[in-house]
Amino acid sequence: MVRYPCFVAPEKMAKRFSFIASTDRLYRYFFAYSGLRSTAADLGGGTIIHSWIPKTHKPTKPTLLLIHGFGANAMWQYGDLLRHLLPHYNLYVPDLLFFGQSHTSAPDRSEAFQAKCLMKLMEVHGVVGKVSLVGISYGGFVGYSMAAQFPASVERVVVCCTGVCLEERDLGEGLFRVADLEEAVKILLPQTVEKLRELMKLSFVRPARGVPSFILSDFIHVMCTDHLKEKRELIQEILKDRKLSDLPKINQQTLIIWGEQDQIFPLELGHRLKRHIGGNAELVIIKNAGHALNLEKPKEFTKHLKAFLLDSSTAK
Repeated sequence: MVRYPCFVAPEKMAKRFSFIASTDRLYRYFFAYSGLRSTAADLGGGTIIHSWIPKTHKPTKPTLLLIHGFGANAMWQYGDLLRHLLPHYNLYVPDLLFFGQSHTSAPDRSEAFQAKCLMKLMEVHGVVGKVSLVGISYGGFVGYSMAAQFPASVERVVVCCTGVCLEERDLGEGLFRVADLEEAVKILLPQTVEKLRELMKLSFVRPARGVPSFILSDFIHVMCTDHLKEKRELIQEILKDRKLSDLPKINQQTLIIWGEQDQIFPLELGHRLKRHIGGNAELVIIKNAGHALNLEKPKEFTKHLKAFLLDSSTAK
């Protein structure tokens, strides 16, 4: 009988230990221990948004919304920031549609729709007054759209490695490491160990070495197999007919953070965005960092966030 060492029979799947699933559970315990609670809000129209919200919203604190990018769910991207920001903010950490436990039956895949859903989410949770927001990569597309659509509700904006100024023609003109949409989808939604390793090389200046293939395969199984069709449509939507001339200009004070060696959204897009917004924007470039700079350079990332978001009298 031929044996396939990487194959796990269906009847044994339930018994297999999953390092990634266990890590995800640890993140859940940590978020709950930190003072947040997991909740799913029904926004109507078949739209459910899961998020981590304060167990007790304190009116004396400002509100900060943390919006994740592609990859794992919100916990994996923002777990290290909780201890730095919770003393100062009411934190809201949602899973965007088709990530984690969030989903919709609506056909709209635009960042504008995601932004409207997040604003509705804040209303459902009774958040009044202005909110500030942080958006990483795709989350920055959504956050930028929130700032443009709801200027009276969004105060300060941080976008990190967010190619919101890209144009569809950039793919064909060689700005990106990939030449077409199909290749971009295969890398951003990896379904093989080889493609996940490629994504790691593109996301980090110094990607982790020697990660066993079974760990990467486990990550794909747990984190990268749900809502593939819908996530593909999200990627298609951000590229479709995109022109810089159509991008609204936001007026909020904006911090743009970029990895100097970002190979997903090259630094040129950061300079473009700074020019597009103008005097209300500050561009910070972190050296020896790639696209996943929040994970690769967490201390520098946190330092710049706190300097921008917090008053000097409260920053620690």
